[in-house]
Amino acid sequence: MKTLYLECNAGASGDMMLGALAGLLDDPKELETILGSAGIPGIRAEVEKGETFGIAGTRVHVFVDGEEEGHHGHHHHRSLSNVIGIIEGLNVSEKVREDAVDVYRLIADAEAEAHGVPVDLVHFHEVGALDAVADIVGTCMLIEKLGAERIIASPVRTGFGQVNCAHGLLPIPAPATASLLKGIPAYAGKEEGEFCTPTGAALLKHFASAFTNMPDMIYERVGYGLGSKKFGIPNMLRAFLGESGDALPAIDEIVCDIDDMVPEDLGGMVDRLIGEGALDASLRNCIMKKGRPGFELTCLCRKEDTERLSVYILAHTSTRGVRVSGAERYEMLYRFDEVDTEYGRIRVKVSEGFGIRKQKPEFEDVRKAAEAHGVSLGEVRDAVQRESGSRN
Repeated sequence: MKTLYLECNAGASGDMMLGALAGLLDDPKELETILGSAGIPGIRAEVEKGETFGIAGTRVHVFVDGEEEGHHGHHHHRSLSNVIGIIEGLNVSEKVREDAVDVYRLIADAEAEAHGVPVDLVHFHEVGALDAVADIVGTCMLIEKLGAERIIASPVRTGFGQVNCAHGLLPIPAPATASLLKGIPAYAGKEEGEFCTPTGAALLKHFASAFTNMPDMIYERVGYGLGSKKFGIPNMLRAFLGESGDALPAIDEIVCDIDDMVPEDLGGMVDRLIGEGALDASLRNCIMKKGRPGFELTCLCRKEDTERLSVYILAHTSTRGVRVSGAERYEMLYRFDEVDTEYGRIRVKVSEGFGIRKQKPEFEDVRKAAEAHGVSLGEVRDAVQRESGSRN
């Protein structure tokens, strides 16, 4: 299976993504022609060789009416409908157009959550500028050209501290970035600064089907996308393109038995473990020594998370030890689609693999829509099913 792996040890941004993907082409400067053909008003891309910590890579500069990205000295304010209007008028394929719009919808939802306003009232600042449109559309065009069947990314470095933007001084990760990274393995790292931007986070969330270490793959090309900021580590995003087999992912199973905790406290551990990055977690009734009723807590996780989650269980439950065993599991890749219904936009988790396809509306979206419109959960789910069927 043709696989694209994105290594985000220094986070992710739009220009780094462009540079990494352009580095996978026979000639990285082809990006200048590719992006120029899209017809984004006033946009010109310039690709050059660069280096960070002695590592050669590709640096992409995007100019709007002759001014370079990040050096405008002013902010553009555009609504989601304005941005979508620009994208829909571009000379790109329908797939690229849909991907770019979906990425911007993710950003709009994150901005709405961060600022506590409806999506229709969100006005983009940095990510509404034409250079950001170029970053997103260019990335979508390159991904289409590379033809990867599966895209996987590493856990994402966010950095820490504060960043100055259109809204003033904000904590890192910025609120919109923090919203976009929900459900994605992320870490601050030891270097201060903004490593992951909202644009980078949205592109990863839209395209990556999993966030883990590099899978077993035979790669033939490696692209190095260089960022513009200087940090104490190489500021680059690496992209690997090659073939991955069907080897089963290796996981660990952490298990312990507990009979001396308040059930309400123990019940919350399932959601807490999921929030900490566990693949799954569950509780089962069991009978322990001396006939005491108890619970068996099971946590499934990637091998790189085993020690951390084992210590977490020891710290937050009354158990004095956990058992760890290795396993392989058949995994279906998943992504999130969005379906517009009479009750609003509902996210749908689509799982595919082994010739099987499943989809399920996200419960929280269904619940919120049902409460907002005074209908049952079943009516919202039926509406999702009707709209999903009409699109197939």
